[in-house]
Amino acid sequence: MTTRFNLLDEPWLTVRFCDGEVRDIGLLELFAKLEEISELAETSPPSLIAGYRLLLAITHRALSHHGGVWKDKDRARWYRDGFPVTALHDYLEHWRDRFWMFHPEMPFMQVAALMGIEETQHKQKPWTQVSLASANGNMPIMFDHSCDLEPEPITPAAAMRVLLGFLQCTPGGLVKTIKTSDKAGPLANTAGVLPMGGNLQQTLCLALHPARGREDVPSWERPPLERLDLTAPPSLATGPNDRYSRLSRAVLFDHAGDDQVRWLRLAVGDALLEDANAPDPMASYRAGFNRMERLGFTEGRAFWRDLPALVPDAEGKASQPAAVLGWAANLNAYLDSRQVDQPLLVAGVASDQAKLLRWRSERLFLPANLLENVQLAGFLRGEIQRAESLHDRIEMLAKNMLAECMPEPHRKDTQAQALKVVATGGAAAKFFASVERSVPMLLQYISAGDGDKATHYWSACLAQAAEECWQVLRREAGYTPSALCAEAKMWPRFRRLLLQLQPDASNSELLEETRT
Repeated sequence: MTTRFNLLDEPWLTVRFCDGEVRDIGLLELFAKLEEISELAETSPPSLIAGYRLLLAITHRALSHHGGVWKDKDRARWYRDGFPVTALHDYLEHWRDRFWMFHPEMPFMQVAALMGIEETQHKQKPWTQVSLASANGNMPIMFDHSCDLEPEPITPAAAMRVLLGFLQCTPGGLVKTIKTSDKAGPLANTAGVLPMGGNLQQTLCLALHPARGREDVPSWERPPLERLDLTAPPSLATGPNDRYSRLSRAVLFDHAGDDQVRWLRLAVGDALLEDANAPDPMASYRAGFNRMERLGFTEGRAFWRDLPALVPDAEGKASQPAAVLGWAANLNAYLDSRQVDQPLLVAGVASDQAKLLRWRSERLFLPANLLENVQLAGFLRGEIQRAESLHDRIEMLAKNMLAECMPEPHRKDTQAQALKVVATGGAAAKFFASVERSVPMLLQYISAGDGDKATHYWSACLAQAAEECWQVLRREAGYTPSALCAEAKMWPRFRRLLLQLQPDASNSELLEETRT
C-alpha cells in the first residue's frame, strides 16, 4: 500500500461556515478557522457525533502538550479569544505520519496488521460493512440496494467519515473473524449529547474535558495494533481521549488506485470494557426498573420526554446527566455571560443486538440554569412526570373501554389484547404531540422561577392534550352500540381524571424556594 490522502491537508470533514457555506476541509484548515466555522455539517448522526469527538481528542492532546493542566479560567479565555492555533498545528504536524488514510504501517484509525493476518489477508469485504446506513449481510435497509458482491465505490473522504461513526456506534455482536464476537463501540445504543456554541471554537471549549494524566492518549499516539492485541480481553478506557478514538473494530481500507474505496478488511478490534464508575462523557442515564439505564432513542418516543435525564438530580437516583453538560455549565458560570439557553446536539443510533433500528439527530434549547440548579431541574422532572402519569391513566381507561366492546371483557387475555390495540393506535402520538408544543413555554417559566405560571400553564396544556387524545380514542373504538355504551361508561371517569389535574403543591414549592 502506498502512502496517500493525508487528513491534515486533504478536504474530508464537511463543515458549515458562519456565512452558510458548506464544504469539505482538512484538519489544518479547520483548526485555523474555528471562529469562522459554525458547526460540522455531516448528515449521518453517528458520523456527526464521532467527528466532534475526534476534534475534542485532538484539541485536548494539543493543549496538553502546549500548556499542561488548565482550568475553567483558561477555557473561558479560549472561548473569548480563541485557541492557540500554533499549538494545535504543531501537534498535528508532530503526528503527521499517523494521519495518512492509506499507509503501509500506520493508516489512520485502521489496523495495517490485517494485511498479514491469515484470517483477513485474503478476505475482502465491501465498504458497506462499516456503514450503518447500508444494507450488508442479512441486514436490509429501506431505500438502500447495496450489493455485497458489487459495492458502489465512494471517495476516501466519505469512507473516513463513515468509519468514524462506525467505530463509535457499532453494536456488539458476531464478527466471526479472529474471535466469534466483540464488544460494542463507546456510543452504541446511546443518545450522545453535546453542548453547542455560536461557532466551532466555542463548541469545543464547552465540551472540552478536564486535563488528565499522560496515560489517556488517543489511538494514533499508541503503537499499531497487532493480532495479539485483537485477541486480548476487553480493557477499560484510560479516559475520554481513548474513548473518542477507540478502535472498537479492526478495519483496513483497500485502495483501488483510482481515488475510490470499494473493499476493506474487517475483524474484531480493541474491545472496550465499560466501567460503571467512569461512564462515557456524552452519555446520560435515567432510572430504570432496578438500575440506571443509559439514555438512547426509543421508537415513537419524542426526546423531550427524556429531558429529565439531562438535568441534575440531588441524589443521583432519578438521573445522571452526561459529564459534558457539567463541563459546559461550569464554563457558562465562569463566563457569567447571562446566557439564557444552552443549545444541545443529541445524536446516535439505536439497535437490537446487532440489528440497527434507527438513528436520530436532534437540536434542543435547554435553559442554561437548568443544567446547574437542582431545584429547577427537580421541578422540570415533576412536571414531565405529571404528563407521563396522565397518559398512563388515560391509557388504562382506554384499555377498559375497548375491553368492554369484546367478549368476556374481564379476562386477562381480553385486557391484554385491548391494551395492545390502544398502544398501537394513534392516541399516544396525539397526546404527546399536543403536549410537545407547550414544552418551550414551560421551560421559560421554569427558568424564570415562576412556579405558579408554570404549573397552571402546564395543567391547562395537559387537559387540552387529554381532550384531543380522548377524541382519537373514541374514533378508534368506533360507533357501534357496544362501543358507544363502553365510552359512556368510561366518560365520567375521564372527566374526574381531568378534574384531578391540578398542580402538584410539593412541586410548586420547589420553584418558590428558588425565587426566595
